[in-house]
Amino acid sequence: MSRTEARRTERFSGIAEGNLSRNRAMRSIARFDIYDIATGALLATLVLAVWLTFRDYAISNDEGVQHHYGELIISYYQSAFKDRDVFAFENLYLYGGLFDIIAVGLAHVVPVEAYELRHILCAMIGIGGIVASAVTARLIAGPRAGLIAAVALALCGGWYGAMFNHTKDIPFASAMMGATLFLVRIARRLPSPRAVDVAGFGLLAGAALGVRSLGLLLILYLGFAVAICLPWRERGMRLSFAATSALKALPAVVLAGFIMILAWPWAALSPLNPIRGLIAFSEFHYDIRTMFEGRVYEMADVPRLYTPVYLLIRVPLITLAGAALAMSSLLWQQRDEGRGGHRSDLALVSLSVLFPLACQVLLRGPGFTGMRHFLFVLPPLATLAGVGFSRGFDALSTRGPRLASAGLALVSACFLWDGVTLARLHPYENLSYNALVGGLPGAFRRYELDYWFNSMPEAIRTLEAFVRDQTHIDSIHPSKVYSVAVCGERLPFDRAVTLPQLRWDFRSEWDESEFFIASTQMNCDHDLDGDVIGTVERFGVPIAYVKDRRAIAKRPVDTVASPSLGQEATARTRSIP
Repeated sequence: MSRTEARRTERFSGIAEGNLSRNRAMRSIARFDIYDIATGALLATLVLAVWLTFRDYAISNDEGVQHHYGELIISYYQSAFKDRDVFAFENLYLYGGLFDIIAVGLAHVVPVEAYELRHILCAMIGIGGIVASAVTARLIAGPRAGLIAAVALALCGGWYGAMFNHTKDIPFASAMMGATLFLVRIARRLPSPRAVDVAGFGLLAGAALGVRSLGLLLILYLGFAVAICLPWRERGMRLSFAATSALKALPAVVLAGFIMILAWPWAALSPLNPIRGLIAFSEFHYDIRTMFEGRVYEMADVPRLYTPVYLLIRVPLITLAGAALAMSSLLWQQRDEGRGGHRSDLALVSLSVLFPLACQVLLRGPGFTGMRHFLFVLPPLATLAGVGFSRGFDALSTRGPRLASAGLALVSACFLWDGVTLARLHPYENLSYNALVGGLPGAFRRYELDYWFNSMPEAIRTLEAFVRDQTHIDSIHPSKVYSVAVCGERLPFDRAVTLPQLRWDFRSEWDESEFFIASTQMNCDHDLDGDVIGTVERFGVPIAYVKDRRAIAKRPVDTVASPSLGQEATARTRSIP
C-alpha cells in the first residue's frame, strides 16, 4: 500500500471513529428527555439558591449542643475510648452523631465559619433528598414523574425551610428516602438483587441509623418488601424465596450496623441499645409545650391526630392531592407489571408514609414542634405526588389532549402559587401553611410558628438600627450598654449581634432588661411589656417583636448577669435534638 493510500485509509478510519463517537453521544443524550433536563435545571437552581442565601438562616436552638456532641464523639475516638463525656451530655447519647461528626471534621479543613458550614452541608443533603425522591418517582413512572416529585418537595415549605438548620431531621429524612430508592430497586430483583443496590441500601440505612434510631424502620420495610414479592401462588417456593432474599440482603444489614456503630458510640455498648433508644424516643415526656388548634399542650398529652393534622395543614394541597391519587391507584390496579412491578413499588413508598404515622396515632407517641420529627415522610409523599400526577395526565390524555393540557396547566399553576408563597416568606419558608387553615394568617397563634426563632437576626438588625439612631440623637451617652432579654438561645444572639452596646444580659430579674426581642411562637412575646419599636412580619403576620422597655424596666439590683435566669427564660424555646 502506497503512503497516499495509507493516509487516505487513516483519514477515513478517523472519520468513521468520529461518527461512531458522535452516534454514541447522541444515543446517550437521547436517553434523557425534556423532563430530565428540566429536573437537572431545577436541581442546579436549588444549589445556586443555597449558596446565595445560606447566611439568611439563623442558628437553631439545638445546633450548639449538636455541634458539641460531634466534638465529644470525635474526642471519644481520639482518646481511644477513654474520654466518656459523650455518654453524659444531656440526652444526646440516645442519637447518632453522623452529621455532627462530618460537620466538625469539615470545620477543621474548610475555611468557612462552623455554623455556616453546617447550614451549607445540611442544605446540600436536603437537595440530595430531593434527588432521591425524584429518581424514585422516575423509576416508577418515568421522567415526568421525577420532575413533578422534585418540584413538589422543593416547593414544600416544611422541607425547604428546614433544609438549612434542621441538622438532624433533614439528614435523617434524606437518608431514609435514599434507602427507600434502593429498596425499590432491590424489590424488583428479589430474590437475587444486584450487589450495588444492596450496598446502596446498607450505606444509606446506616446513615439514617447514624442520626436516629428510627432508621430501624428500614429493616421492617426490607422485610415487607420480601413479603409482598413472595410467590404466593407457588407454595413450595415461598420458603426458598424468603431464605434466598434474606441471605442476599444480609450484607446490607451488616453494613448499616457498622456505620451506625461508628456514628453512634452508645449503640456500640450493647446490641439492644438501638432498640432502647427507639423506645426512649417514643416515650419522651419532657416539660415541653406545643400549640395545636389554639390550645397549649404538654408534649405527652397531645391529641392522637397531632402529627397527621400538622402534615395535612403544612404540606401543599397539590402535593397531598397527587399523593392521594397515587395511593388510591393501589386499590384498582389489579395486575402487577412483572415481579417487583409498579404496584409493589407504590406499596413500598406508601408504606414509608403511612406506617410511621399509624404507629404515632395508635401508640400515641409524644408530639411537639409540629411535624418536625416526621419530616422524613415528606420525600416519599413528593414521590407519590409525582407518580400520581404523571399517571393522571396519561389517563387524561386518552380522553383528549386538551383535557391533559388543562390538567397540566392547573397543577403547574398550583405549584407556581406555592413557589411565590415561599419567595414572599423567605427566609421563613418553614412557616408556610396551606389553605386548610388559611395560610400563615390562619395559623397565627393557633399552631407552631417560628420555633427555631429564625427571625432573631432580623429582629436584632431592627434593634441595632434603633440603637444607632438613638445614639446619634443622644450623644451624651454614646457608650451606653443596654441589656437585652431574648426569648431564645444565647448562641444565635451572640452570632448575630454586631453592636457592642447590646448585650445578652439577664440581670437578677428578667424584667430589669432594657430591651426585649421575642418571636410570637407560643406567645413568648407576651412575657414582657414594652413599646414595640420593630416587627418582623410576613403576609401581615407578626413573627417577632422588638420592644423598648427602658421606661418601665425595674431598676437593676445587681449588674452581674445571671446565667440561670437566662436559661429559664429560654426553656420554652429549647427543643429536644
